[in-house]
Amino acid sequence: MNATAPSRWRRPVNLAALAAVAVLALVGCTASADVIAYDLPAQSARYSFEAETNGVKTVWEYTSDRPTKPDTPTSQPCIADEIVKDPGPCRPEPLIFLRYDLGLDLDNTVKARGLHRITVTGYYQERLSKPPTVTELRVEASLDGGKSWQPAITKAGGQNTFTAKIKHPKRDEAPGGVGLRITAIDSAGDTVKQTIPKAYQLR
Repeated sequence: MNATAPSRWRRPVNLAALAAVAVLALVGCTASADVIAYDLPAQSARYSFEAETNGVKTVWEYTSDRPTKPDTPTSQPCIADEIVKDPGPCRPEPLIFLRYDLGLDLDNTVKARGLHRITVTGYYQERLSKPPTVTELRVEASLDGGKSWQPAITKAGGQNTFTAKIKHPKRDEAPGGVGLRITAIDSAGDTVKQTIPKAYQLR
């Protein structure tokens, strides 16, 4: 969860990011001992990475190749550079992460019936020197625990930021709350799909 203190009207949420950053910042490095890392082939290829945290499933797909030179800021060196002898060039991968403003009250609920607006922002690791731009974002909502999904009206806002309007039924028509499934695509063709089985409850 994001450490920002929640207000009555806005509550930012940041899911399934920290562990993935720690692992994937090492991609392209040669490592040993207990450092998690792997070497990429020299040729460009498509890769997929999945993570699940507290029921929230995230799937990234991205294109990458073996780095020929280091691409990390001097203020934030690659972990392997600090603990592995001659690790080779290191570079973070262009993974899209998602930050949510679900507009929740302090009890994590939203009023039933009517349209409810949420905001989703895509972002990248700060270590990435030339991040792409998120060009497309799709939001789907589930009112039956993920058995079915309905697309929400989505509109581009500021840079990498999108808003979506989700139609809420009566509370008793969605007793398990509202689930969200978000898909984002950037200018490099990288994608992320994040499924939150229960994002919030209706009241």
